[in-house]
Amino acid sequence: MNATIPYKTVIGLEVHVQLKTETKLFCRCRTEFGASPNTQVCPVCLGLPGALPVLNAKAIELAVRAGIALQCRIAPLTKWDRKNYFYPDLPKGYQTSQFDLPICAGGFLEIDSHDPVTGEPSRKRIALVRAHLEEDAGKSMHDEVAGRADTRIDLNRAGTPLLEIVSEPELSSAEEAKNYLTEMRLLMMFLGITDGNMQEGSLRADANVNLHLQRDGKTIATPIVEIKNLNSFRAVERAVLFESTRQYTVFQETGLAIGQSPKQTRGWNDAAGETEMQREKEDSADYRYFPCPDLVPVILTEKEIELAKSAATKTPATIRKSLIEKHSLKPSEAESLVQRGRAVIEYFERLVEQGASPKRATSWMLQDVLRYLNENNTEIESYPIGADSLAKLLIAIENGQLDTTRGKEALVKMIFEPGLTVEKAIESLGIAQVDSSELETLCKQLLAENPGVIEKVRAGNSKALASLVGPAKKKNKNVDPKQVQEICQRLIESGTF
Repeated sequence: MNATIPYKTVIGLEVHVQLKTETKLFCRCRTEFGASPNTQVCPVCLGLPGALPVLNAKAIELAVRAGIALQCRIAPLTKWDRKNYFYPDLPKGYQTSQFDLPICAGGFLEIDSHDPVTGEPSRKRIALVRAHLEEDAGKSMHDEVAGRADTRIDLNRAGTPLLEIVSEPELSSAEEAKNYLTEMRLLMMFLGITDGNMQEGSLRADANVNLHLQRDGKTIATPIVEIKNLNSFRAVERAVLFESTRQYTVFQETGLAIGQSPKQTRGWNDAAGETEMQREKEDSADYRYFPCPDLVPVILTEKEIELAKSAATKTPATIRKSLIEKHSLKPSEAESLVQRGRAVIEYFERLVEQGASPKRATSWMLQDVLRYLNENNTEIESYPIGADSLAKLLIAIENGQLDTTRGKEALVKMIFEPGLTVEKAIESLGIAQVDSSELETLCKQLLAENPGVIEKVRAGNSKALASLVGPAKKKNKNVDPKQVQEICQRLIESGTF
């Protein structure tokens, strides 16, 4: 709380992660996005009488992996509960979820934030309440815009496995909420838990928001509002900002605090840029939870938990640390690579394993490889040059076989002629390594033609040698600029030019 904002915003996020399974949580219906409405359904996910669920073991594996990465306590025994409510896109009249024995409990996620006193960038640890498995509902399609007054139901999504990750109310700004969701999505994608496609609903968030205000030396909290189904980072940020302002205005008008007014569920209208009242929020008692009689409890073995641990060792946080400490990358460089996902990190690590220097590998990854991926809207798996080949090219530059400019030309040649080796690319460009004696003769000639450079270097201005690179290239396009400057510097220092 500061002088410009007379309240503290308190935010808790519920993130719904669609697990990357081929089939649904309790049946063998497919989970691909984009199929024609109601074509990926069966008696189980339609809730037809007599149909019995069968658990998808892959969903348990992915949930445990996520829990390990989030430092959660993994329950040795977890069970299923029925969450009862009636809605058109919930065909069974209940959702199979987890109530009092979730598969993951506690844990935390670290995010980028700012020190509340100094404003300096810092890391903040957001505690988690739990992460539990549940099945998704279907989708209601409202076509008022198209001039239709009806609502149609698509149940393809009904039964899709979700992991709901619930944070403590420890986020204190719209920026932190956005950073939390960004980091959560990156972690889940990094570990292969979800594809993270928010436009397709693979990752959605609900935000619980209220305000803390100081009045007469006491802290007063406004009623909590849940904002539903935020499906973009920008939507989370905008919704929290709008809702904070709206709640403060309402409090000034009514003075109602938490407990004096029912909880609300509000929807985010992205086009209007505002939250809209949907209903008063239910408490857990309203859902009439009870153990699902059709599913047995799940008992996890130590072996299963250990396998999950081994699959969750490389996280964005550990990768950032390794890139900075082991390879001496700048934090901004490490972040740029990490944000592109695990496959990009593996490509970079392969470059270094094959002998490319981390500094040069980083420069080429950020300036050339990622630019190609962005311009062609593709992923690293489709990059036409393998890591081993690019490493050979970088090593050739490092060894002085060709300079950076000619190296870029070889790179372009290899991109447009897939399968072309580094050696063939260099050969096709007419690049030949210049003999050391030939190079020294060339440097002596350059110094003789540019006496002013000699005087500047002797006066302590070594940067003047850079002016000799252009003339050297005109005499022999294959010379290495670095070698030219080094030899000229040595000749001037020894007076043997």
